[in-house]
Amino acid sequence: MPTTTLDNHRLFYTRTTPADGGPSHQASLVLIHGAMGSHLDWPAGLRRIAGATVYALDLPGHGRSEPPGMESVAAYAKVVKDFVTQVVAGPAVLVGHSMGGAIAQMVALAPPDALRGLVLIATGPRLRVSGAILDRLPAQASAVVDLLVRHYWSEAAPPTLVARSREKLLAASPEVGRGDFLACDGFDLRESLGEVRLPALILAADGDRLTPPSLARELADGLPDARLILIPGAGHMVMLEQEDEVVRAVATFVAEIAQAGA
Repeated sequence: MPTTTLDNHRLFYTRTTPADGGPSHQASLVLIHGAMGSHLDWPAGLRRIAGATVYALDLPGHGRSEPPGMESVAAYAKVVKDFVTQVVAGPAVLVGHSMGGAIAQMVALAPPDALRGLVLIATGPRLRVSGAILDRLPAQASAVVDLLVRHYWSEAAPPTLVARSREKLLAASPEVGRGDFLACDGFDLRESLGEVRLPALILAADGDRLTPPSLARELADGLPDARLILIPGAGHMVMLEQEDEVVRAVATFVAEIAQAGA
């Protein structure tokens, strides 16, 4: 699997090309995971979406990328912007989940030339974090993981998905996790949303208890060119609970961007 070095950070990512082996006729997708996550948070259907080249990045300190992590959304955004500029071929769409959605918004304030649009999943223009999380990391990481898992999923989520997410969170660095949640807690882009001139697709889940639909509506109201889709029957990890709906929405959005740029 490929790696790249940006500003002394060795970063791991996956790259999936169109299944037919031919050229991509759409913008490339760059998938940006959330706090304490990795590229494995993305479902196969999104990493292999038809007609597009898809990059799934491990942020610094996450997954198979080298530490350290960071403590601000702006710092992560610089890494992602450099990744788009130096690694991604052709026009690109950022797809960000939770903290990854905050990073995508920050990149879009001063976007690289190749950036054509945003997909913002289970996120908002501000991301406040409970003291029950910040005060317990890194010393009480297991308790924080239990709390997160209880709030990540809807009641209908398959137990196998829930168990797998708990394993991945326990394997993540609690020090990096604290930095992530500090970054989220310090993020507030409400006053700057009008400066984002890229088209955006906002996906929210009706059962999301971490980033409720009200935050998605704030995004939709503040961004000049945004479309909001509320997905029923899912929680914060909506792209895993309702994979087919998310893939269809993203594929339609990317196809529209490709058509507009043709």
